[in-house]
Amino acid sequence: MKATEQLAKVVSGGGVGRVIVMKSGSGPVEIEKVIERLTAMGFDAHRSSGAERTVIGAVGGNASAIDPRELRVLAGVKEVLKISKPYKLVSRSFREEPTLIEVGDVVIGGPEVVLMAGPCGVESEEQIHIVAEHVAKAGAKVLRGGAFKPRSSPYSFQGLGGEGLRYLRAAAEAHGLKTISEVMDSSQLELMSEYVDIFQVGARNMQNFALLKALGRQRQPVLLKRGLSATIEEWLMSAEYIMAGGNHDVILCERGIRTFERHSRNTFDISAFPIVKKLSHLPVIGDPSHAIGIRDKVAPLARAAVAAGADGLLIEVHHKPEEALSDGPQSLFPEQFETLVAQLRQIAPAFDRSIG
Repeated sequence: MKATEQLAKVVSGGGVGRVIVMKSGSGPVEIEKVIERLTAMGFDAHRSSGAERTVIGAVGGNASAIDPRELRVLAGVKEVLKISKPYKLVSRSFREEPTLIEVGDVVIGGPEVVLMAGPCGVESEEQIHIVAEHVAKAGAKVLRGGAFKPRSSPYSFQGLGGEGLRYLRAAAEAHGLKTISEVMDSSQLELMSEYVDIFQVGARNMQNFALLKALGRQRQPVLLKRGLSATIEEWLMSAEYIMAGGNHDVILCERGIRTFERHSRNTFDISAFPIVKKLSHLPVIGDPSHAIGIRDKVAPLARAAVAAGADGLLIEVHHKPEEALSDGPQSLFPEQFETLVAQLRQIAPAFDRSIG
């Protein structure tokens, strides 16, 4: 049985996972012996090494049947803990230190608030190069742009596909940026992996478990957006699917949830940032553009997200938003993005953060 299937079985049955905490200074031989023992007991073992300790998470199998004494007597084991939450690998119990996700020389989850910016969709080679130049000059580190677009209407712009990916990659390389783009189906992964540094999972696909399992087998980082009506626990469980598959480079993204309010496209859940930081070691960024859906309201939400603890921002920027084929009303003009970055550079130091 695959790790993701084992995890689903544990969660559906309200299972209790285990974390084995190794003693400081435990060597690779001792750690491997513990992993071998867990594997023999029918568990999938996930290792996490921090600055002061190594922990091994055991998921799948029948965790309640474990006699902790069998593991405590193994060389190098300090303690065996229960994880009662349905998400195991995502939990702070599995890893106390914040996870740092490295995308080349870009580090997400550290002191720097990483800016990801660009158009909603890649519309032409000229368009994406113009926007890439503007956002890179302002301080963005990652160029966003959709090549495959999930649209509510089948008659709306659906993206340029492979051609759009090539334009995105070329524009990013020309201006020293990394790339992020949305994946809608596992069949797109092979093509996208050639051009995309970070896979983005949109709100509509947060619980597309087949896609999440496939992303668990990838080695590129995954940015997972919160679903339109998802609770924080459901969001973290979706991240668990990816991590259980072996890919621990997951970035969470709060992009607003659907409520009864009609003055904004969605309701930006500012409280999600400190809550998720308490529950999980994964970095969490904000997408104020999709949250509010109104250009002149994006900047206030972006500033609030940084103050609330966001590790990064995903912002839509277009040089001619009035002509954009998708999400023009929420896309910032390049000049507005530059102004916002200048504001964020003043705000971030108050929270011991920086803007590149």
